[in-house]
Amino acid sequence: MYVRVRRRRPDRLDGPAPRLPGAGLGLLGPAFVAAVAYVDPGNVATNLSAGAGYGYLLMWVLVMATAMAGLVQYLSAKLGVVAGASLPEVLRDRMPRGGRLAYWLQAEVVAMATDIAEVVGGAIALNLLFDIPLPLGGVITGVISMAILTVQNGRGQPAFERVITTALLVIAAGFVAGLLVEPPDPSGIAGGLVPRFDGTETVLLAAGMFGATVMPHVVYLHSALARDRFGARPEPGRIGRLLSATRVDVGIAMLVAGSVNIALLLVAAAALRGENGTDTIAGAHAAVESGLGAAIGVLFAVGLLVSGLASTSVGCYAGAVIMEGLLMRRIPLLLRRLITLAPAVAILMTGAEPTWLLVLSQVVLSFGIPFAIIPLVVVTSRSAVMGRWTNSRLTTILAALVSVVVVTLNVALLVLTITG
Repeated sequence: MYVRVRRRRPDRLDGPAPRLPGAGLGLLGPAFVAAVAYVDPGNVATNLSAGAGYGYLLMWVLVMATAMAGLVQYLSAKLGVVAGASLPEVLRDRMPRGGRLAYWLQAEVVAMATDIAEVVGGAIALNLLFDIPLPLGGVITGVISMAILTVQNGRGQPAFERVITTALLVIAAGFVAGLLVEPPDPSGIAGGLVPRFDGTETVLLAAGMFGATVMPHVVYLHSALARDRFGARPEPGRIGRLLSATRVDVGIAMLVAGSVNIALLLVAAAALRGENGTDTIAGAHAAVESGLGAAIGVLFAVGLLVSGLASTSVGCYAGAVIMEGLLMRRIPLLLRRLITLAPAVAILMTGAEPTWLLVLSQVVLSFGIPFAIIPLVVVTSRSAVMGRWTNSRLTTILAALVSVVVVTLNVALLVLTITG
């Protein structure tokens, strides 16, 4: 069930018409919605697995991935501000129909992998907190995420941004609390900043960590958030000011998200290394409770729950932006929520190990990154799209390096996996 969107460049998906914000803090918000996707349950699984299994070894991956994600998210928001269009809309105007369909399909696969991770994470958290069976927990997660989406539908994007930003702060508190009880080893941290691997599994984890940190679906979404927040066509004299505010917005949001991810790895490296069963989130939670106390265990589970609820709402929103931008078709956000919820609940009903599903979903995301980043770099470097606000040569080089690193890592992952 879908409807065809007749207007060429919609100002937003649903909700009230956008109002151009005033000054100061009123310009912040879109990046915090995108940042929630960087602290979703997939991040929890990969970061805990990396820290518990290999200590501080892969901390450099998180530092590098967070810096890369900050650059990519700024370029996405910059496109939305300057061009008054989302990345899917810009690509739609430059691709033949067959190309649009193929591109939309890969983007939807990525969005679905994201949704699976986030629903599974919420289900795990409900199981840890209330002993709710995983399939039922997945359904509850989906229902609550629908309620969060109604905020965007009914009260507009600023209200949605406030809800998601509050959730981000709760997530940060839940996941960082463990560091106060078990501080990490400074020498271990220093050693973890040296880039290196230790076998095929660390490459798999690194690919998952990149996929969980440089999230492709929010590359598409952030351009739409900026477009909707600041209006489809801001006055030319305001663009410079809006871009300055966007840099601050992205910088703060990614600092928060990056700190949370690094904190997860540090907690696992300091408190869970060598503990039995820490290859699963449930086992890691039990180890956290045992080693750091019941209160920290509850905070961890609450952080995981809020992470799943907020990030799955953002992921569903991203899927709608992708479809409408590329195909000029849309289905209601709540109906999309029901459709994308079904595969996650079905997988939970199979009894498969949920933590490993989370890690694999992040690997799928890592393969979708080049399809989002490379077109973004290209279109933001073209004066036909960006006018005088095209990327500088340095920005283009750095963004191209991000693409090369991710593609190289994915190729290495395939080769190592095939050769064993």
